[in-house]
Amino acid sequence: MSSFYGQGRGLSAFPPVIKFLLLSNVGIFLFQALMLTGLTFGGVPIDNVITQVFALWPVESGLFFPWQVLSYQFMHGGIGHLFFNMLALWMFGMELEHLWGSRRFAVYYLLCGVAAAVVHLSVHPIIDGSLVPTIGASGSIMGVLLAFGMTFPDRPIMMFPLFFPIPARIFVMIYAGFDLLNGLMNTSDGVAHFAHLGGALGGFLLMKFGSKLMQRVDAGAGGFHSGRRGIVDVEYRDIPMPQSMTSSFRRPEPPTVHEMPQRNTPTRFMVNGEPISQEQIDAILDKISHGGYHGLSEREKNILFEVSRQL
Repeated sequence: MSSFYGQGRGLSAFPPVIKFLLLSNVGIFLFQALMLTGLTFGGVPIDNVITQVFALWPVESGLFFPWQVLSYQFMHGGIGHLFFNMLALWMFGMELEHLWGSRRFAVYYLLCGVAAAVVHLSVHPIIDGSLVPTIGASGSIMGVLLAFGMTFPDRPIMMFPLFFPIPARIFVMIYAGFDLLNGLMNTSDGVAHFAHLGGALGGFLLMKFGSKLMQRVDAGAGGFHSGRRGIVDVEYRDIPMPQSMTSSFRRPEPPTVHEMPQRNTPTRFMVNGEPISQEQIDAILDKISHGGYHGLSEREKNILFEVSRQL
């Protein structure tokens, strides 16, 4: 997937939020592993204090604090746990951030982690009941996988140990199915499977019903009347997610930008002096969904980059 990038003008393999999440997760892990190991405060290992304060504890443990639904997402229990989570975040989140914009992607990611925490705290006393903390970004990552599968349902994915491509929507369903079975059957394997499913559930609800919330998120960045150069101020329309992406996993063969009939839809973007309509943007997004980013022309890549930068 990484080879698809770097072909469009200015598109980065590490957009801002992905870069921040990678650096913060790796930095926190290294700080705990290298700097805090062996240190004590009042006879208590400092690393234990960090876990007690910032990991996600069951409510009935008496150690739960509200901020833990966010802080636990940035802690990991081992190098393998960290590596595979960050690899999946980069592989599947990079394209979503380019498509949605950084602010929208950041809010989506964090809310999926919160949903994962809520589901885990609700189900854990019934399924397991042990008073142990939960850490890791897996719930947030599962939300990212769900969004990728809904946005690019036919994108081929290679999944170990099946060494042949399968559509992204099937990949997500298989992954979620394994989590559900393991959550019900392997309750003592040390993996918070229902947190994974909670992240996917949160992502699904945001994808289907979260457009108004995301409007407010976008408006919080300065609104669409902020006076930024190159934007024609008109009524808000949900640019990153055309209706076809949220209503069905399947869609017909997309037309190209040049074939798309031009209706009298208000425009609010200017790219190199050219007004860009909603229909042109939707056509580019549908083309990505069907054939991938590498199938775009240089002009279409440039339009996508400039529009996402202006959001």
